[in-house]
Amino acid sequence: MTVTLPILPVLQRTLDAGPIGDLAFICGARGKPVTKESFGTAFKEACVAAGIPNKSAHGCRKIGATRAAENGATVAELNAIFGWSGTAMASLYTQAADRRRLARRAMDKLSANETATKSAAPDQKVRRLSQKAK
Repeated sequence: MTVTLPILPVLQRTLDAGPIGDLAFICGARGKPVTKESFGTAFKEACVAAGIPNKSAHGCRKIGATRAAENGATVAELNAIFGWSGTAMASLYTQAADRRRLARRAMDKLSANETATKSAAPDQKVRRLSQKAK
């Protein structure tokens, strides 16, 4: 699957700072494109050397998907950015972002009338409905 993306300014500055190949953005010492496995290993080694162990290139991908979803990216947009097919992977990110967004809005609604209306607590115990009652 081909993924076509515009280059973000931060990536452009990074590419401008280092050598790139003719057909690849990231090349090894011999000028050949780096495989994703080699890149992952080199990234991990650089993180350890920088004193930030337990970080990975895959983690960067995850944070990118999380940020995009939290900023309103749709399942189709996440699929386009990350090259996923189907809806399962992108839905994980959009559903989590939607739940956080909805929870914030619901909590705002709970506190909006805090000073205007005082609701009395229920007179009896509140119980969860059984599966049959639903």
